[in-house]
Amino acid sequence: MRWLLILSMLSICVPPLAAADNELSPQEADDGWLLLFDGTFAGWTRNDLKPSKRPVEQGAINPHKCGAYMMIYEKPFENFVLSLDFKISSGCNSGIFFRTWPLKPLPGKDVGYNGLEIAVDDTQTAGFHDTGAIYDLVKPKKNAMHPVGRWNHIVLTCDGANVSVELNDQKVSQLDLDEWTKPNVRPDGSRHKFPTAYADHPRKGFIGLQDHGADCWFKNIKLRVLK
Repeated sequence: MRWLLILSMLSICVPPLAAADNELSPQEADDGWLLLFDGTFAGWTRNDLKPSKRPVEQGAINPHKCGAYMMIYEKPFENFVLSLDFKISSGCNSGIFFRTWPLKPLPGKDVGYNGLEIAVDDTQTAGFHDTGAIYDLVKPKKNAMHPVGRWNHIVLTCDGANVSVELNDQKVSQLDLDEWTKPNVRPDGSRHKFPTAYADHPRKGFIGLQDHGADCWFKNIKLRVLK
């Protein structure tokens, strides 16, 4: 009995095993997480619905030179928590798109105008176009990104009108879409580039990984749907 008690105490003290890259841990599976990237392009396509010209490398999706504006997951989502790891190259300019709808670009625009974006850039500042920003809409509170070559962890939460971004365990940006009632204008009256009143933007859309001219790797892409 004494040994059983000791073994029971040891099992309580042992933390749950972390998942291997591009896999769900048993706890994540129990908690309802979905694995969006399993190390292959299953479920992934370009925004023009064609396969990527660039293979999976380093166990990650690199959208640079994929042949289109972004790689997208095939299923649109509405309310969710998205978790992923990314690593940038020197001079990187990329982004994580969400609620992108529809996939057909507006006349004279790229498909990026059809969604919202978390900026991913090789910078050290904390402006509208720096990593963790909701691109051109909300500045991050700080630039919490690791240097070039190190993996970063990002968590995006979309729950109705509320959007928030955590970068390397720090909450860096958030917005309430219901406050964005005018195109090209932030709630404080300053101007932004998008001809969209985000209070009226579709709350359901595609997740995309942008090719903006530089290498950027994404792995461990997981999503939990919010009811």
